[in-house]
Amino acid sequence: ALLHKVEAHRPAGSIVSSNTSGIPIAAIAEGRSDEFRRHWLGTHFFNPPRYLRLLEVIPTVDTDPAIVARIGTFADHYLGKGMVIAKDTPNFIANNIGLFGVMRILDVLASGRYTIEEIDAMTGPAVGRPKSATFRTMDLTGLDVLAHVASNLAERLDDEADRRAFALPPLIQDMVKRGWIGEKAGQGFYRKQKGSGGSEILTLDPDTMEYRPRQSPRLGPLEAASSIEDPGERLRTLFLGKDRVGEFMRATLGPTLVYTARVTPTIAHSVDAVERAMRWGFSWELGPFET
Repeated sequence: ALLHKVEAHRPAGSIVSSNTSGIPIAAIAEGRSDEFRRHWLGTHFFNPPRYLRLLEVIPTVDTDPAIVARIGTFADHYLGKGMVIAKDTPNFIANNIGLFGVMRILDVLASGRYTIEEIDAMTGPAVGRPKSATFRTMDLTGLDVLAHVASNLAERLDDEADRRAFALPPLIQDMVKRGWIGEKAGQGFYRKQKGSGGSEILTLDPDTMEYRPRQSPRLGPLEAASSIEDPGERLRTLFLGKDRVGEFMRATLGPTLVYTARVTPTIAHSVDAVERAMRWGFSWELGPFET
C-alpha cells in the first residue's frame, strides 16, 4: 500500500529501496509496474549506520543490474560503506548467522553453568569480537529488536530444525514482557544504578530475575591465551581447551560455523560475501570461514 502511493509521485528512473530485513524485498513490490520494479531493491543498513560499515544490497529478479551498480558506487564513494550483495532470504546474511550464534549462547546461559559476565568475557576481544561482546550488545540494540528478528526467522525459514533453532528462549520472552529490553528502557542484562558513591553497573541474575553487583569473571584459560597475538591461533587454543572455556566455545561457536557453511549457498552469492558481512556488520575480527 505504501509503495502504491510512492509510485504515484515517483519520477520515472528514480531508485526506490527499503531498509527492511523482515519482509521479502520482491514481495513488497508485487503489483508495481515493470519500470518501478527495475528500479527497486533492498538496502539494509546496520545500526548504528554511522559506525558499522556493512550495507547489504538485495536485488530482486526484476532489479536492473545497472541500478545495483549505481547504488554500490554511491554507497562506497559517498557513504563509505562496504557493500555486500545478499539473496532475498529471511534477514539476509549477517543477521541470520549472527543471531544463530546468539541463540546458541542463550542456550548455554539457560544451562546455568556460566554467568553473564563470564559469557561476555568469552565472546569479546579475547575471540576477536567487540568489547560489548554478547549481552552488552543485546542491551545496546534492544531485546525487542532481537525478538523481532528471531521470530521472523522462526516463521519464515524453510527447514523445521532451523526454525526451532531461532525459537525465543523463555528468559528473553520474560524480559521483553517486563519491558527490560536494554539501554533504551534503562535495564536489560545490565542496569546502571546511581548511589551515593556514584554509578554502579548491576547484572541480571536469570535465576532470580533480580539485579546483583557485577562480578569479575575468573577464567584462567582466557587469561593465559591473552598473550597469543595471532587471533586465529588464540581462538584455536581456546576452542580446543579441555576446560570450561573450551566447552563453551564448542557448544556455541562450533554449531555456528557448521550452520554458516550449510546455509551460505542459500543466503549469499559467495563465501567472501559472508566473510565481509560478519566483519563489517558484527565487527568480527575473523570471518566464519577464516575462523
